[in-house]
Amino acid sequence: MSDIVNGLGRATAYGGLGLVLLVLGIVLVDVLTPGKLGRQIWEERNRNAATVLSSALLAIGGIVFTSIWTTYEDFGKGLVSTAAFGLLGLVMMAVAFLVVDLVTPGRLGATLVEEEPHPAVWVTASCNLAVSAIISASIA
Repeated sequence: MSDIVNGLGRATAYGGLGLVLLVLGIVLVDVLTPGKLGRQIWEERNRNAATVLSSALLAIGGIVFTSIWTTYEDFGKGLVSTAAFGLLGLVMMAVAFLVVDLVTPGRLGATLVEEEPHPAVWVTASCNLAVSAIISASIA
């Protein structure tokens, strides 16, 4: 029975940390794109913004999953590792976004919240997932 209680405690801690990292991912995408992200997605039903945010959430989720899956035997060390790799993923996604913005015409953030579907959304989403794969591979 104590194993179950211990497992529930660990799951709660990792789940809480994962949620914090996901919220930070939402904030990051909101900062990098013009306007209010919530309004773009829920009120204006902007598919471009939703795709970019979804890719960022999947990317962070993948990093957190990999970090937990390969966690250290020491629970505290595992939590720190998960937080560190999750934050690194967020920073690297922001850097990748800024690099794509530099090497493409116009302002990437503005392009991503246009009403009409735009191919730059797929490039940005792919970039998020690629960063996640790279960080995840470095954990394992």
